[in-house]
Amino acid sequence: MKKLVGSSRFKISMLLVLMTAFCFSLSVFRYYISDTKVFLFLNWNLFLAWIPLLLSSFILAFNIRSRISLIFIIIIWILFFPNSPYILTDLFHLKARNEIPIWYDLIVILSYAWTGLICGFISLNDIEQRLSYYGKKKLITGLIIFFLFMSSFGVYLGRFLRWNSWDVLNNPFGLFSDIIVRFIYPMEYTKTWGVTVLMGLMLNFMYFTFKWAGTNGQKELQT
Repeated sequence: MKKLVGSSRFKISMLLVLMTAFCFSLSVFRYYISDTKVFLFLNWNLFLAWIPLLLSSFILAFNIRSRISLIFIIIIWILFFPNSPYILTDLFHLKARNEIPIWYDLIVILSYAWTGLICGFISLNDIEQRLSYYGKKKLITGLIIFFLFMSSFGVYLGRFLRWNSWDVLNNPFGLFSDIIVRFIYPMEYTKTWGVTVLMGLMLNFMYFTFKWAGTNGQKELQT
């Protein structure tokens, strides 16, 4: 038990729980003061952002190594992973409102966005570590980069076309139709690829900064 409590994974998990509680308290307080439900939806978005982390934690906790099981879980993980960076786009909802100062709403959205993003990055790092057993480092790094661009494409689908992860089951034909047409006629959907490429680059810079900063910090502590 002491080993578990003292582990870095336990500490970051508890910190994420505290961050989530902080986010929830901000939205509840806002609702109490303003009597409006403007940002309560962020709690659902953050719940969805936790799912990739829960899935990757399941892989590590039960030491899933069967390729079939691992591929199945990762496919589900891919469907939900875009929910983690998606909260960044909720900044679109930031505007001056009479009942609450804009600086408070900015803190609310940024708190949710940061918590969701960290959940996603930790889960992505988990997936990267597990995949490292099955391929060379350069190949896995390329796959992680691809996942991040896929995620940015998923964010576009969610923010601008209003699709969500559940629509893979609820309306797969409509979802895949919107996806396929953008690959067949890319020049007619410059907004799609502008958002995907630029956000994909941003997420890659953010993830590898997150990853390498953490790695360097651990090495310094060990020396």
